[in-house]
Formats: sequence, C-alpha cells, structure tokens
Amino acid sequence: MQSIWGRVSAMVLVTVAMLGTVAAGAQAPAGGKRPNIVYIMADDLGYGDVGCYGQQRIKTPNIDRLANEGRRFTQFYAGDTVCAPSRCVLMTGLHTGHCYIRGNAKVNLRPEDVTIPEVLNGAGYRSGLIGKWGLGHEGSTGVPTKQGFDYFYGYLDQTHAHNYYPTFLMRNEERVPLRNVVPDEGPVGQGLASMKVDYSHDLMADEALKFIDREKANPFFLYLAFTLPHANNEAKQNGMEVPDLGEYKDLDWPENQKRHAAMISRLDRDIGRVMSRLKRNGLDENTLVIFTSDNGPHREGGNNPEFNHSSGPLRGIKRSMYEGGIRIPFIARWPGKVEAGSTSDYVGYFADLMPTLAEVAGAPSRKGIDGISFLPTLLGKASEQKQHPFLYWEFYEQGGRQGVRMGDWKGIAQPFAGPIELYNLKDDLGETKNVAAEHPEVVKAIRAIMEREHSPSPLWKVSGKPQD
Repeated sequence: MQSIWGRVSAMVLVTVAMLGTVAAGAQAPAGGKRPNIVYIMADDLGYGDVGCYGQQRIKTPNIDRLANEGRRFTQFYAGDTVCAPSRCVLMTGLHTGHCYIRGNAKVNLRPEDVTIPEVLNGAGYRSGLIGKWGLGHEGSTGVPTKQGFDYFYGYLDQTHAHNYYPTFLMRNEERVPLRNVVPDEGPVGQGLASMKVDYSHDLMADEALKFIDREKANPFFLYLAFTLPHANNEAKQNGMEVPDLGEYKDLDWPENQKRHAAMISRLDRDIGRVMSRLKRNGLDENTLVIFTSDNGPHREGGNNPEFNHSSGPLRGIKRSMYEGGIRIPFIARWPGKVEAGSTSDYVGYFADLMPTLAEVAGAPSRKGIDGISFLPTLLGKASEQKQHPFLYWEFYEQGGRQGVRMGDWKGIAQPFAGPIELYNLKDDLGETKNVAAEHPEVVKAIRAIMEREHSPSPLWKVSGKPQD
C-alpha cells in the first residue's frame, strides 16, 4: 500500500506542475507542433567503435552522417559502466549513488519512480520503447507500460536480451512467439538457439519504423534501445550472433571480429532506415535525434575490444571506471536548431537527459534530480549553459568502484571506498599516470564527494561476481 500511495503522490506532483507554467526556456514552437524525440542507444558500443570518433575499419556511414548534420559530444558519459544502472540513471535523472537500480540484478522500478516518458506524456507526447528495457520484469511494477510508455516491444530482462534468436519477444505485457528453437532455454528466455529464423534486432528495427508511421501525427518520444553489439553470453566464445558477415566476410580477421564489426554495421544500417522513415513522413526537420551507447565496449562472446581499438584513446572497457568504461559516443541532430558539423566539450551524462528533453518538449522539469539541461549547448548558447561541479558513479561488482569527474580531474576508488587514483584528463586522457600523491587537496575533495553522494541501500552490496 505504501508504494501505491508513493506512485499516486508522484503522479499528482507531475500533474499539478503541468497545470502551471511550463519549464522556462521550453522550445516548443508557438502555435506549432512540438518536436519529436528519437533516442537511439546501442548496447556495449565503445567510444572508438564508430567512424566519427576515430574508427578506421568498421563502417558506420549513417552514424557519421548524424555527426556531420549535428553536434558530436566529446566528453559525454553513460549513467554507469554496465547496463541496468546506466539505463536507470537515464530514465530517472538520478545518479548511481542513490537511484533505485544500481546493478544488473532482478530489481524492478517502483510505482513512485518517475521516468522520462511520464514527464513527456504529460506534455502531450506519445512514448514508445523498442528494444531492451532491463528495469522491470514480467508481472512487476517496473514494466515499461507501467512506467510511462504507451507502447513497448522487445526484451524486458537483460539476460533474455543476450539471445538474438529467442523464442519470444514482449509486446507491451504479452509474449509474442517467434520461430526460433532454443533447446536449453532459461527461465527468462536466455540460451542458444539451435534453429535460427527470426533475428531480434531486425524485428525491432522494423517495429521502430511502424511506430514512426503510426505516431507521425502526434509529437512522440521513441526510445530505441537496440541490443547490438552486445554478446550472447550463453554462447560463450561464439556469442557474436549476427545473420551474416556483410562486407567483412572475406577479410583476414578472426571470425568473432568479423561478427562484431558486422553487428555494428547492421546497427548503422538500421539507423539509416530510421532517418529515411522520418524524412519520408515529413518529420525530419522537426525531430531531435540522439545517438549514444549505454556503456563502454565488452570483452565477451569471443570479442577482443583491442582488435579494432573499440575504446579509442581511452583506457578501460565495460565494468571499468576508467574513461573507456563510461565515456561514450553521443551525437545530437536537430535541423535548424543544432549546428551541423559541430562539436561540444560539454561534460554531461545520462542524468541530464530528463531535464533536457523536458525543456525541449515544453514540459516542467522535475526537482531533486542530479541532471541539468544541456539545451543551451544543443542550441549553440554555450555562455548560458550551467555546468556540473562534478559527476559521480558507483559500481558494485569486482570489489566495487566509485568514480568522480570534477573539472579536469578524474578520481577512482577501487575497491569501493578504497584508495583514490587521480588523473588529470586534460593532460592525460588515457589515464596512464596516477598523480594522487602530488595533489592531496584534490584527493580530499573527491573523497568528500564520494562519501556525500553514496546513499547506502540494502539492495546493493559489493560483490566480486560479474552479473548479466
């Protein structure tokens, strides 16, 4: 009963706020249609995995075109270094020191948790999620249709999402059977298919086009959470599942690297299809499109992230608190609003999306969150942009880690609450020289942030065991 009243209270607060003045500076055009928002997120795609961030061998022409027609951010960060907590930060605007889901476990968002679609829906938006959710399981309070989304198609469970040839996907709250056969299927649908017919990514890409067609008359928010190029961990060293190798077929590369590259190029292909569909429906000029990844690149399913320099110039990969685990590609395209071919060094992270998208939509911003709107940066008004005094992350596996970005300083405690490593990112982007001993006052300031921003939770205890 307590959680139900918490949910009612949250909804009342949002509704009351929406009856008042909309957020200051909201960009909804007077007398015109509010802009559509398409948020495309890859899964385990590294900072260096796409051409516009320095990739030389994997082809990503459509993602590169987004950068050429929009703004490329060079210092943007994920919500965390693994899937579920990163997505929780994105959806709720709260960092991992006190958001509800801080790790990859079977935990569900609660009725009182307020999400981006709930904020946007109150401003007249239709919201759809296609892809991987990871914040609520079947029959729980955390499923997308109970967290503000009008429509959902894809995976609820992140372990289910490992399997690119599952026996079912979810549509809203119902299982939709597929033609694949998974002999040793796990309880949430994970496993390795023996008969591979329906490739989940292709189905979800087609579903995204249908959503755009269906909602073209309404302002909409489409959260397109693709699973490429995540590995199928249940397939062990053969986990880079993709229907074909495409243009990489005849290269003298290890098989898994061909597959990894083919997954990224397939992702790129379908981003091109989404952009073409927006244009065909006359929505291209009035749609903010954002492309990003949920965390750094993986070393799973037989993939070697060093082979094609997936982290680019950064140190570390997924599960690391070094830059390669959390700094991500982030591109925003909005014709007539975002300057084409531009770059930004704004230091932001996933918590910023809720206030930014609220302002774009003309919805009231929520109070008490950690994000700040970077709409001024999008619109080229850097002098009006507020800045974060710091960014903060927590990670609960492998002994636990904490991370702080404070100006050009980067502090990492590993294990959790352990000695702090300190790096000056301006001079040492690759985090090669720990200068903690030379700057005790900076270490002290970062330690204070770590202690202040961590709120203990009975759900989250430091573990040495990697999770899904």
